[in-house]
Amino acid sequence: MLGRDPLTEKLKGFGTSIFAEMSALAVETGAINLGQGFPDTDGPSEVLEAAVDAIRAGVNQYPPGAGTPLLREAVAAHQRRFYGLDHDPETEVLITTGATEALAGALLGMLDAGDEVIVFEPMFDSYAACVALAGARVVPVLLRPEADGRYRFDPDELRAAVSERTKLVVLNTPHNPTGKVFDAEEMAIVASVALEHDLIVVTDEVYEHLVFLGATHVPMATLPGMGERTLTISSGGKTFSTTGWKIGWACGPAPLVAATRAAKQFLTYVSGAPFQPAIAVGLGLDDAFFAGLALDLSAKRDRLVVGLRAAGFTVYDPEATYFTTVDIRPVEPGGDGIAFCRSLAQRGGVVAVPNQVFYERPEHGRHLVRFACCKGDDVLDEAVRRLAGLSR
Repeated sequence: MLGRDPLTEKLKGFGTSIFAEMSALAVETGAINLGQGFPDTDGPSEVLEAAVDAIRAGVNQYPPGAGTPLLREAVAAHQRRFYGLDHDPETEVLITTGATEALAGALLGMLDAGDEVIVFEPMFDSYAACVALAGARVVPVLLRPEADGRYRFDPDELRAAVSERTKLVVLNTPHNPTGKVFDAEEMAIVASVALEHDLIVVTDEVYEHLVFLGATHVPMATLPGMGERTLTISSGGKTFSTTGWKIGWACGPAPLVAATRAAKQFLTYVSGAPFQPAIAVGLGLDDAFFAGLALDLSAKRDRLVVGLRAAGFTVYDPEATYFTTVDIRPVEPGGDGIAFCRSLAQRGGVVAVPNQVFYERPEHGRHLVRFACCKGDDVLDEAVRRLAGLSR
């Protein structure tokens, strides 16, 4: 028997992903899975057929290391079309195995041991893990839910988080798990801190096309002075309901893309050859498709939010994404989100995700739970019906 724990100290405390745990619980109990953020319907037929056509045409071997030229050009065209950003597809666009690998490549490629990274919490769980793998340290800045239902940060807390070791800011907008969209004033504050302290900003924008009426997604790279220091990351999974394809990208100035590629090439190297031209087709779809995405998801959001309120939760209205966060204390007086989610599958027939796992300082999220609305209307209606019994 091995006499020592083989797990590196860098990953001690991370354990099994909460998404794997909760999705397994849904399968085990037959509960409705509103935990993990994947749709239960396929994406546009044009995109799906393009993948089938690519497979039949023999696009089944390694693609180029930086990604197929067709998709790199499509990403550059997308950034120009929607945001007025110009990127050279040869040197300023990198195709990755989902946004998760793009983030891993960026953090592993740019961070040295002892560096510090400012991240707004709650945060997607891979951020802290990748920072730890790089030997660096997360410095959290809290997003607080306020009485009007919107999450906000304290600009003074952000400024105080900067030290002589700070190298990067990771910014996720639209934000998972809160559904927040950082507004123009908030983006300007983050940009001013980055400019003042010569920081790199790595943005996770995978929900860029899932923004609801009343909110506007403003990419950090569009702000004055920020294009030269921002690496923008996104993917096709959420936009085209192809989360299993794992096709993502990073774009920005050549030095930041090169640093990301230097690490990425030793992770997966390449992947998804026939899916890359298919996502290129998706990025070229007409404006009606992209506008319809948000409208359709907004209706699902409303359906879920009404049901969650009726079940007795305090609901924080999302401005974007698949997700709605609730305060469980009106229904679960103890307010233990992890215990609540682990028991909800049996007693409520629904699976959710405890927000506590998204915090460096878990006490701030102990009473918060995330539900996903990216399911069929009949599934959402049944989930709401089951949850209605909790407060009785």
